[in-house]
Amino acid sequence: MEIPWVFIVFGSWLLALAFVLKLFNHPKRKLPPGPKPWPIIGNLNLLGSLPHVSFHHLSQKYGDLILLKFGSKPMEISWVFIVFGEWLLALVFLLKLFNHPKRKLPPGPKPWPIIGNLNLLGSLPHVSFYHLSQKYGDLMVLKFGSKPVLVASSPEMAKEILKTHDIIFASRPPLAAGKYTGFNYSDMLWASYGAYWRQARKICLSEIFSPKRLDSLEYIRIEERQTLISRLFPQSGKPILLKDHLPRFTLRTISRMAMSDKYCSDQSNSDTSIATLERLQWMLDEWFVLGGVINLGDWIPLFSWFDLQGYVRRMKALGKNFTQFYKYVIDGHNATKMQTTGDFAPKDMVDALLHISNDPNLVVKLTSDHMMGLINNLLAGGTDTAAATIEWTFQELLRRPNIIDKAHHELDKAIGRERWVEEEDFSKLPYIDAIIKESLRLHPLCALLPPHYSIEDCNVAGYDIPKGTIVYVNAWSLGRNSKYWDRAEEFIPERFIENNIDIKGQNFALLPFGSGRRRCPGYSLGMKLVRTTMANLLHGFNWKLTGDMRPEDISMEEIYGLTTHPKKPISVIMEPRLPLHLY
Repeated sequence: MEIPWVFIVFGSWLLALAFVLKLFNHPKRKLPPGPKPWPIIGNLNLLGSLPHVSFHHLSQKYGDLILLKFGSKPMEISWVFIVFGEWLLALVFLLKLFNHPKRKLPPGPKPWPIIGNLNLLGSLPHVSFYHLSQKYGDLMVLKFGSKPVLVASSPEMAKEILKTHDIIFASRPPLAAGKYTGFNYSDMLWASYGAYWRQARKICLSEIFSPKRLDSLEYIRIEERQTLISRLFPQSGKPILLKDHLPRFTLRTISRMAMSDKYCSDQSNSDTSIATLERLQWMLDEWFVLGGVINLGDWIPLFSWFDLQGYVRRMKALGKNFTQFYKYVIDGHNATKMQTTGDFAPKDMVDALLHISNDPNLVVKLTSDHMMGLINNLLAGGTDTAAATIEWTFQELLRRPNIIDKAHHELDKAIGRERWVEEEDFSKLPYIDAIIKESLRLHPLCALLPPHYSIEDCNVAGYDIPKGTIVYVNAWSLGRNSKYWDRAEEFIPERFIENNIDIKGQNFALLPFGSGRRRCPGYSLGMKLVRTTMANLLHGFNWKLTGDMRPEDISMEEIYGLTTHPKKPISVIMEPRLPLHLY
């Protein structure tokens, strides 16, 4: 028998009501009896560690309705409310205790009242989960507040979640990030499993990210890649931070492919743009941060009223900014479409979405929230993730200059020094591919895959998992599993030369893009962007550390979010290695 949260909230509300009833201090009002308050603190000195017991003792002296002062604020306490609220909460827990069938749950730490196991999470939740799994096992259950959370930390357990029971865990939990930054759960990331999500995924795979569509937009990727190289070339011999250049490059590339380049620009006084690149970059950065936070209100319903961490306020503000921006983009594309005579040919991904939205055969009609959510996925999915992967890869390479030498040797042999690397060349560059795979193993796009949500009771590896369980697959720990990876903590690209391991979600020891129904639909675009950018940056420049910095001094500390970034980006010096006319 499931006890709806409404009973718990209602009981808690009754208790809260007893403590927040305000007595208006009108003249000539007859006030209830109560102890004399002290200056400043009022009667706060009379509260012990168990306020309800303190109130009980005070009521024996002053009566069933008493008036206290908490600071300077009057507080009227009705003993009837207190008793009834406590009785209702006690009834809820007794019903849970005696009416649930005995379940065999995975092991896990004992939860605290109210907070559950939230106290065990550090600033890097994936690392906290990893250490807990060393004690409790590869499949463990925690409580975040009162909500069950299942954590899968091994390839075997990831396979159970993402393949064996894929359809049961294919939904998403209703977290605040999905409501306020996912356009009310209307994007591909946060939408629950159902008819709309299946339709949206089909649209993405067959239309937006189809090979034909991506090939038609290759010219944009080439132009922006050359722009990046042209920006870097004048900085030759000078210290630079790659993080100052990569996000801008990926944003310009993806935004042009998604919606053309007239809606955001380098200048704030552009006639057609509504936001600068810097502003849009900040919005996307904020989206990734807020998408990965542990928001207390998601796990402890009473806390959602107060927004103690300020995350919901930020989410709401960000959602408004995105709504304004994407409405402008959609209106602009619709206006262009209306002015077109003859058959309309989509020029970018937003054009394609608008064209599809008019299809009368759609199972679920696309609303404005759906459109904005999908456009946001197009932008966010290929910007931060690609930039972070390239940045992490260079952090690793500069710790091991000999790997850069091997990459240069492969590039010189396969490509030569008279041209740049094109997308069609990548089959000739297995070592570059191995470098990228090894980087994704140690630094997956999402250290924790976005949370899954069980839509019915099921049995996983002999354990009973109830409906409504939130599930995290720890992709970070999969890539460090010593049973599957020899010298797991070391950066060794050669392991992928010797064993051509798949990264599309079929090998559960390496899941940078997830697996199953919820695997990232933009995988092919992301890999095109990362592969050719990495190859050309290595092909075009020699790389070294600045000053007296040694490879062993490079920090691999992380900043956690929906994607993880280096906490301490490194300063590098590059020198051109190709004929100067190519730059």
